[in-house]
Amino acid sequence: MTEEIREIRDSKVLAAMSHQLRRRLLELLHLDGPATASMLAAKTGQAVGNVSHHMKVLAAAKLVEEAPELARDQRERWWKRSAKTLRWVAADFPGDPVAEAAEVLVLDHQTAVAREWIANRETYPEEWRSAPFSIDTWVRLSKDELDELNERIFLLISEFENRTEPGDGVERRPVFFAARASLGQP
Repeated sequence: MTEEIREIRDSKVLAAMSHQLRRRLLELLHLDGPATASMLAAKTGQAVGNVSHHMKVLAAAKLVEEAPELARDQRERWWKRSAKTLRWVAADFPGDPVAEAAEVLVLDHQTAVAREWIANRETYPEEWRSAPFSIDTWVRLSKDELDELNERIFLLISEFENRTEPGDGVERRPVFFAARASLGQP
């Protein structure tokens, strides 16, 4: 990857990454590494042509890039993420309806992943059923304290996200982690 963290500041890029299938493609490339459109189509149940189209949209937004070093011939086209982590803040897009829609889509995605886990947790081995967690609380924070909390959570997750998996034979599964802070009244 050419960069570890990409700060999104362009609403066209935000729109490109907010589409449900494109988000899934980015997630697959993040978890499984580089892939061809055929491989991604098999994992998503989509037609290869549809996946190819969406990969081109992601490439135009510089969210993915070709990985020609992986191709076995000139016809084979491999894709990889351009950055490991994509980060954006709605406040950087004041009054932009694309950012507002993207924020709602992200929340919908987070909720859908949690609901899917709840619906299917009994299909997982016993030792995995008790591992996922949920936490929510109210705290009184200043703006600076909220910024600090955000950065500390980001750094902690990055530590796990960017580590090299040890070759210790321990089973590791994809874990979706979402954190959100919202202002409001209890």
